[in-house]
Amino acid sequence: MPPLPEADLDHILAHTRGLWEPLRGRNLFVTGGTGFFGRWLLESFAFINGRLNLGAHATVLTRSPAAFTERAPHLAGESCLAIVQGDVNHFTCRQVREQLPAGHDGNFSFLIHAATEASARLNEEEPLRMIDTIVSGTRRALDFAVETGARRFLLTSSGAVYGPQPPEITHVPEEYSGGPDCNQPRSAYGESKRLAELLCACYTGRGIEPVIARAFAFVGPLLPLDSHFAVGNFIRDALDGGPIRIGGDGTPCRSYLHAADLAVWLWHLLFRAEPNRPYNVGSDHSLSIAELAALVAECSGLPVEVAIARPKTPGAPPSRYVPRTSRAARELGLETWIPLPEALRRTFAWHRLDVAAHPKDLCV
Repeated sequence: MPPLPEADLDHILAHTRGLWEPLRGRNLFVTGGTGFFGRWLLESFAFINGRLNLGAHATVLTRSPAAFTERAPHLAGESCLAIVQGDVNHFTCRQVREQLPAGHDGNFSFLIHAATEASARLNEEEPLRMIDTIVSGTRRALDFAVETGARRFLLTSSGAVYGPQPPEITHVPEEYSGGPDCNQPRSAYGESKRLAELLCACYTGRGIEPVIARAFAFVGPLLPLDSHFAVGNFIRDALDGGPIRIGGDGTPCRSYLHAADLAVWLWHLLFRAEPNRPYNVGSDHSLSIAELAALVAECSGLPVEVAIARPKTPGAPPSRYVPRTSRAARELGLETWIPLPEALRRTFAWHRLDVAAHPKDLCV
C-alpha cells in the first residue's frame, strides 16, 4: 500500500499545529498500530514529528512486527518509531522495555489504546474472543499506563455503546443512556466497549486522565474494501466497474468523516479533551445508504449503476447510526473540514494509486 497522501498529512498538521508542545522530546505508546485508526495516527505522528522537529518517539505494540513492516515499510523505517512484539491481552511492562531501543528510558507520557477495531466477523463468530480482547486489552493498557507514567490515555471507543439508535433521534448525543441488548451475543462489541469506558473511569485517580472517543463511520485511504463497511464495499464495486450493490433497501442512515479529519479529532482529544467525558467522533451530515451509493457512483467518475436488493417497507422508520457532534465543536472547536464528496474523491484517487502499484491486489 502506498503512503498516505501528503495533502492529507498537511491537512492534519494545519489543524493540529498548536497541540504538539506537550509531546516535544517525550514518548508515546500506541496499541492497534496496524489498524485503520492506528495507521493514520502513526503516519501523521511521524510526519508532524519531522516537520516540527519535536524529537518525540512513538512505540507501537503489534503481534507481528514482520507483518507490520510488510504492510507499512515506510513507517517501519522511521527512526522516531519503535515496533515491539506483544499481544494486547498479555503484554507486560518488562516485555516492552526489553525491546526498546538504546537510550529509551522506558517511560511514556501519552498512550493511545486503538486495538480492536469493529470486526463484524469476529463479533458474530467469536463473541467471547471479542469480549476478551476489548476488556482484557483495555485493562492491560491501563495497567501499563500506570506503570510507565502515561498520564494522558486515549481510548478509541465506539458509537456502538449506545445500542440501536431510536428512529426519532436523528443524531445521538453523548448524554443518551441507551445501550446494546445484553441478551444478544452480537452485542459483544458494544457491551465490551461500554465496559472499557467503565474501566477508564475506575482508573481515574491512579495518575491517569482517560479520554474517550466514541467513533462512528469513516472513509479514506486504508479503509478496507472487503469488509462490513458499506462505503468501502461501494468503492470496491465502483472500481470493479459496478454495479454498486446494496444488500438491503437502502434506507438506513449513516454519516462519514474523512480519516484526515478523524486524525485531527483524535489528536485534539488526546491533548485537550476533558478526562472521563466521552466525545462523539464523526460527521453529523446524515444520508441514506442509497444516497451514499449514488454519491459514490458520482464521485467515481465511472458509468456505474446502483442495484438495491429489495424495496422499501412502507411506513417502516429507517435505522440510524449518526452522532451529534456539538460537544466536540463547542468544547474543542472541531468540525468536518473535508466534505463527503471530496472525501470520496480523495479515497478513489488513493486506491487507484494502490491498484496501479499492485494490479492483482485491489483490496487493502
